[in-house]
Amino acid sequence: MSETQPAHTETKKISEIPISILDLAPVIVGGTPADSFRRSLDLARHAEEWGYKRYWLAEHHNMPGIASSATSLVISHIAAGTKSIRVGSGGIMLPNHAPLVIAEQFGTLESLYPGRIDLGLGRAPGSDQAAARALRRGLGSDGSDFPEQLAELRGYLNPSQYAGVPGVRAIPGEGLNIPIWLLGSSGFSAQLAGQLGLPFAFASHFAPDYLLPALDLYRKSFRPSEVLEKPHAMVGINIIAAETDEEARKLATSQQQQFLNIVRGRTGMLNPPVDSMETLWTPQEKAYVQNTLRFSIAGSKATIRERLQTLLQQTEADEWIVAGQIYDHQARLQSYRMIAEVIKEG
Repeated sequence: MSETQPAHTETKKISEIPISILDLAPVIVGGTPADSFRRSLDLARHAEEWGYKRYWLAEHHNMPGIASSATSLVISHIAAGTKSIRVGSGGIMLPNHAPLVIAEQFGTLESLYPGRIDLGLGRAPGSDQAAARALRRGLGSDGSDFPEQLAELRGYLNPSQYAGVPGVRAIPGEGLNIPIWLLGSSGFSAQLAGQLGLPFAFASHFAPDYLLPALDLYRKSFRPSEVLEKPHAMVGINIIAAETDEEARKLATSQQQQFLNIVRGRTGMLNPPVDSMETLWTPQEKAYVQNTLRFSIAGSKATIRERLQTLLQQTEADEWIVAGQIYDHQARLQSYRMIAEVIKEG
């Protein structure tokens, strides 16, 4: 399926698609992680009022601009400060952890906030090689043992159905219904999620090249399970909304600077927006960043509505999960409020 070829469900409306938030708990220039946690909770409380379905946090390490490294703790902070929105990981990088530890952590979360916890799992390190070594992840680890780790984790949570480690129990965790999602930016997790009959979330907010092939592979690989009767795909996208396209494009320069730093092998805090990126990047860097962000949307409500409808036709998404790296907190709140309005208005 090409990026311009419409999918079969052209009549599906964006108002029919649940929408969620992926929060990287950004640390802005001049701010602290403590500020980030306060702002994340404020955003989550507003998101609950605006009708967002889930609020997920991502595990990253050794990145000064991302505060959610202790992901389970931040999930608890958000869940404690909200009432009904589902809170979870987008995702926990399972190869960084013993499956028993994740079963216990998320068993604890589900026990504290019953019926509200999601466990999204990825197989990437979420870090550089130095941080991976500090996490005691073997240098030869490439995530190929992820299926075995996942099976072990599922065995702790549901030992009556899956084989765990004999004589070892996850307390709390055992017997609890904690929805597991597989996250990916390539075909590996897409195929595994399909074979296991699990929901799948694709990270097109930073890996656009594999979006449509991965969704196709997931759906073709899907086997019905006790979890799902049919495929369920969530698509991650960057969206930045403002009153005008021009204002949104300026806000989006913070995100562009972040991706530019990644291209240059740097990490840092989230920078304020700039009037123009032209003096900051080379033509080659510009082309790379723009290609990486080609599924991203920055614009007014009308622009977002049009682009989302096109993306829905291309992807047949069952859910959206939206990231938006915005420097100013009030602008960030306004962006997510406007996105929710676009969805409700259809």
